[in-house]
Amino acid sequence: MLILSPGTVSLSVLEDIWRDQLSIRLDEEARTAIRVSAACIAKAARGDVAVYGVNTGFGKLASIRIAPKDTATLQRNLILSHCSGVGEAITRSAVRLMMVLKLISLGRGASGVREYVIDLLEAMLTHGVTPVVPAKGSVGASGDLAPLAHMAAVMIGEGEAEFDGRIMAGGTALEQAGLAPLVLGPKEGLALINGTQFSTAHALIGLFNAQHAANVSLLSSALSMDAAKASTAPLLAEIHTLRGHPGQIAAAATIRALLADSEIRNSHRDDDPRVQDPYCMRCQPQVVGAALDMLSFAGTTLCREANAATDNPLVLLSEDRIVSGGNFHAEPVAFAADMIALALAEIGAISQRRTALLVDPTLSYDLPPFLAADPGLNSGMMIAEVTSAALMSENKHLANPCSTDSTPTSANQEDHVSMAAHGARRLGPMSDNLFHILGIEVFCAAEGIRFRAPEKTSVQLAAALARFGADIAPLTQDRFLAPDIEAAAVLVRGTELTGATGVAFPKLMDVMR
Repeated sequence: MLILSPGTVSLSVLEDIWRDQLSIRLDEEARTAIRVSAACIAKAARGDVAVYGVNTGFGKLASIRIAPKDTATLQRNLILSHCSGVGEAITRSAVRLMMVLKLISLGRGASGVREYVIDLLEAMLTHGVTPVVPAKGSVGASGDLAPLAHMAAVMIGEGEAEFDGRIMAGGTALEQAGLAPLVLGPKEGLALINGTQFSTAHALIGLFNAQHAANVSLLSSALSMDAAKASTAPLLAEIHTLRGHPGQIAAAATIRALLADSEIRNSHRDDDPRVQDPYCMRCQPQVVGAALDMLSFAGTTLCREANAATDNPLVLLSEDRIVSGGNFHAEPVAFAADMIALALAEIGAISQRRTALLVDPTLSYDLPPFLAADPGLNSGMMIAEVTSAALMSENKHLANPCSTDSTPTSANQEDHVSMAAHGARRLGPMSDNLFHILGIEVFCAAEGIRFRAPEKTSVQLAAALARFGADIAPLTQDRFLAPDIEAAAVLVRGTELTGATGVAFPKLMDVMR
């Protein structure tokens, strides 16, 4: 059980919550502001002044006043009517991260919800009641209304939830977990759905995957460099210091550490006829370093957003006022998601070019064509490289910006939207593609290094190859490759290969300035 202080939650803590499915509780100190803001909303609900979403309708219907006796029905109707999502359900881990982000946001004490709302969200996380949330339906402004409504529906005993490994009615899931549904108070339905937590959760997951993929690509490039007997001169520290980009400096240092004392490298240190290697070998620190820097910038934005109060209206405790604003607009998340998408596409693009180099008999420096044993009779990695090209191309298409799109909604009241939701959600398929691209590169590099025997690679890379070889046998003759490619993707998605090297890889905070 983690205790979180809203406004100060770090990226590393959020990643731990996502990866390890941790339960959380808000720091007790946050409860004071929560109670005060809830009392402010309750007072407004009894008053004569129109307050959006408390005693008025929503969106274009904001001019319609709601009688005090109908405020509970207003909030319930809001949730039910906004449960309009479509498509496959998002992952359980994504829903839980979304719920945690909602708790952090409500915990800022500006949303006006009662402690009962906080208590139920915490209990659902602890007991494993996970709402079923469709993937599609948010345009990333006025909040992620539809997906968050599906989350909130379970809290009032409606919708569907996963509990104990089964999908069931939301009310049934609560009952089986020993929990009672909420009767929503003034503004509470609006506070639950008016925020960016769906978009932010998916952007954070994309960020965590992209950072790990960038690190794996430093390992895969080091393996490819030894397989191709590429020069390590472009990794010299002074080259990268002269440019000054922290991601580039960190990337070059990591690859140097991975290749240190390689016998293969030492075998061609002198009298190598090549003056320069292709860019995919020589410019890996520049390309992936730039990706690391961009991911850190996106990480700063998403860390702020994860700790933000993003619903509307907000209770300004310092002024004792309830004020309508636009914090629900997810433009910062949309921009961050677009940056992460570019990084995913470029990490994959340069990795794929190294794979293409290793299998090309005109470029691969005395390696067998397509890394095949007995070429001609065997095709080796020929079509594995084609698969990586297909995935690279798909990621290039998916990297097109989403934040530049907008369409008016809600009778032109909500006339500019961010499209952050699908901009962030598309990072999942892009990450899957990238891990397969990197897995294929590691496979090809492992074959290339095998052909360099009796010369040995570095101790660090040999340890990674030993772990790789425990799951994937050498390609001594053609075989059904799809399971091996899938196994390679699973390996690079995890931390076993990078961990086996004993080398410290860059972290988001390491290059955040």
